[in-house]
Amino acid sequence: MDKKRILFVTQEINPFLPKSEIASTARRIPPATQEAGKEIRVFTPRFGSINERRHQLHEVISLSGMNLIINDTDHPLIIKVASVSAARMQVYFIDNDEYFKRKSTVVDDNGEFYPDNDERSMFFCRGVLETVKKLGWQPDVIHCHGWMSGLMSLYIKKLYNKDPHFVNTKVVYSVYNASFNKDWDENFSAKLKFDGFEDDVLEELKDTSFLNISRVMMKYADGINVASENLDSSLQEIVDDMDCLKQEFVPEENQNKTLNDFFDKVIEAEVLI
Repeated sequence: MDKKRILFVTQEINPFLPKSEIASTARRIPPATQEAGKEIRVFTPRFGSINERRHQLHEVISLSGMNLIINDTDHPLIIKVASVSAARMQVYFIDNDEYFKRKSTVVDDNGEFYPDNDERSMFFCRGVLETVKKLGWQPDVIHCHGWMSGLMSLYIKKLYNKDPHFVNTKVVYSVYNASFNKDWDENFSAKLKFDGFEDDVLEELKDTSFLNISRVMMKYADGINVASENLDSSLQEIVDDMDCLKQEFVPEENQNKTLNDFFDKVIEAEVLI
């Protein structure tokens, strides 16, 4: 029997960025999933605060060179890679000077969320999918960590759904308390229209608040994992309203086995959307 393939897509991951709930979980789960007998790939943005020399990042020339059009503008896609030797895994980095060169992650020096975080999320998710296609590696499950990765469910269900490479791919979205308090660009739905999304999807995303964006991300997921122990009540209400498979929060010592079993359930389940 072929090994199941899990693609981890995370907003941040330790040790390349400081420890946080997302960064620590995204570092812990992939190697445990690999040890359980599944194949893995891990992708994250190459934020400017990541020290390339210290972590020995290097460009993968064979994967770089594509251009992605975001909001009617070409943006070069650069792919880098580094190893986490202690975990026996590689991490791929989605890079682009305009979106990720700045020396912070999602907020500026004043703590304000970047006004182009919507485009950065679009570029990141599409960059991952196009790179995985170029690798010739077909994931059974894409496990998303952090809101910057959440659009993946929308792309898989509504844009890449006719692509043979992803026809059987399921999406699991891990919900964290980490949020953004600045609405995304009011023209976000227009940018998605340029990507090729239908009007019914665009209508759902006219409200660009964090809660509505999260609701749409979860609506198109095949599975939802509650990753924060005391999830914000507004997010928990959205989770409760969803019809997909759900995994409630479990303590760290039980997460590896629980999530591995949850991936199997999601793979075996019928597609709802």
